[in-house]
Amino acid sequence: MSPRYLLGVLIFAVSVVGLSMGATLPLVALRLHEAGAGSLTIGALSALPAAGMILAALLTNRLSQRFSGRQLYLACFTLCLFGVVALLPEQPPLPLLAIARLLLGVGMGVLVILGESWVNELCDERKRGQIVALYAACFTGCQLGGPAMISLFGAASAWPVWLVLATNLIALALVWRSLPADLAEDTENAPRRFSLLGFVRVAPALCLGVLFFAFFDAVVLSLFPVYASGHGYAVAVAALMASVILAGDMLFQVPLGWLSDRLDRRALHLACGMLTLGLGVALPWLIEQPDLLWPALMLLGAAAGGIYTLALVLIGHHFRGPDLVTANACVGMLWGVGSLLGPLLSGALMDIGPQGLPLAMCLAASLFVVAALGALPAARRAFS
Repeated sequence: MSPRYLLGVLIFAVSVVGLSMGATLPLVALRLHEAGAGSLTIGALSALPAAGMILAALLTNRLSQRFSGRQLYLACFTLCLFGVVALLPEQPPLPLLAIARLLLGVGMGVLVILGESWVNELCDERKRGQIVALYAACFTGCQLGGPAMISLFGAASAWPVWLVLATNLIALALVWRSLPADLAEDTENAPRRFSLLGFVRVAPALCLGVLFFAFFDAVVLSLFPVYASGHGYAVAVAALMASVILAGDMLFQVPLGWLSDRLDRRALHLACGMLTLGLGVALPWLIEQPDLLWPALMLLGAAAGGIYTLALVLIGHHFRGPDLVTANACVGMLWGVGSLLGPLLSGALMDIGPQGLPLAMCLAASLFVVAALGALPAARRAFS
């Protein structure tokens, strides 16, 4: 079976994960809100998939030593099916919903971690940036499709759930027919140079890049519409702004990947961070300039998305075998942590003042920029 076909299967699989995440997160929150649930209940159930992804990061290394990648893919899509089926009733029992949300997070987390590892193993180094960027862009594009389905059918409709369920069934069948036991060479007895947490010491700039983007993604989905509506924009327009940011992320990742195959990747990584930081600093002014705001939001999504995509490209360039799985497991853990911290910190700062969201974004981006500046001259020595 050709590597190109296998890459296509992996990209389709992560697209299904993106659709599942993008559809179920707002769907659960809206249904609970309409049922009169309190904000604490909504927040706790909304955080469970992120908690599941952290749990997945802690389990993936051990699971990958005991089971083949194909077996894990089949098991995780089965977990995702259960997590989606639980949403067919408009108001399922809260304990069942909580278990389903947690298991969905675990399933999606393992799928993303293994998928990123396999895609990087299959990549030709000359086109690594473009392929990894396409992988990330498909995930983001399908994540955008979730809210669009809810907007089209409504939160009370079963159609979004049935459509997500159908795509998960197709992915399960495709994995059953197409994936071999493992796509990479046998590395069961290969030594591991670092642990899950040890990767943070090995590559702090890459870790902070992932942490920042997870923080940013969660804030954009949950709080950016609130920030914009607080500055006089209608709710529908404010929600559209979040979609424009994610659209910028999706549309510009493949061009950025193409550039990363031709330019110094760490310098480009730093440039994305500095552009994100600059736009975050300018956001309090831009929010009052509608003509400039829309293109700036798309550029913000492109630059912030580039931080994540280039982190994955650099991880794939420098690590192989068990170290690559460990690195991507750390990525999954950091994604869960960032998804939890983003709304909490931004929400707290927004309670203090009207520019709390840009402040939180700039603080997170500054940490990455400092780490990326430190990594730039040391890159050759650290990974030679």
